[in-house]
Amino acid sequence: MPSFDVVSEVDRMEVKNAVDAAQRELVSRFDFKGVKAAIELDVKTGSILLSVDDGARLKGLREITIAKLAKRGIDLRNVDQKDPDISPLGHSRQELAIKQGLEGDKAKEISKAVKALGLKVQSALQDRQVRVTGTKRDDLQQVIAALRAGDFGVGLNFTNFRD
Repeated sequence: MPSFDVVSEVDRMEVKNAVDAAQRELVSRFDFKGVKAAIELDVKTGSILLSVDDGARLKGLREITIAKLAKRGIDLRNVDQKDPDISPLGHSRQELAIKQGLEGDKAKEISKAVKALGLKVQSALQDRQVRVTGTKRDDLQQVIAALRAGDFGVGLNFTNFRD
């Protein structure tokens, strides 16, 4: 029976490449000369840490990073921008968390959207993904098209399309 998986994953290597490119741009930017600023990738959590000694430049640092992520093809709906931490001395930090996998509410929302299509397909929640099975490939392709057209607040990928 044909099936596919709906997942929301970001390629960690592309995130690393985007952070490296942002660090190279940070070194060459004129408005960051003489300013202690850093863009770091936390390998354990997969999040990006931005820090700068002048709070007014945090926005520019964030824009550099977001632009590089977008250029590398990373869906920005999977980037969760936490609130910036600004100290009284002006030092600023911000975390950009990269979301991996579908959370419970999003997976249920996707499953409901699949059932609302009225096609002869079944959706089952699995470990941070939704498996959709059906008897016809055309039905599965209609489900993929409908999910791509919908906005669920996260980037969706479709993997393991099997006959």
